[in-house]
Amino acid sequence: MCKAFKIISKIIAILTAIVGVLFVVYFWNLDQKLLGWAYVQVNKIFDRKKVDIKF
Repeated sequence: MCKAFKIISKIIAILTAIVGVLFVVYFWNLDQKLLGWAYVQVNKIFDRKKVDIKF
């Protein structure tokens, strides 16, 4: 019984940590901030390239 309780408590601790991290990401909108930063970096890379448009 003691082994089962240790395993269940570890699973609950891991799930609690995962939910905590996901809540922080959601609460502070970190995913959108990261994507906004990545968007700016990608645009800096592609804005440096010379574009030749011919119609």
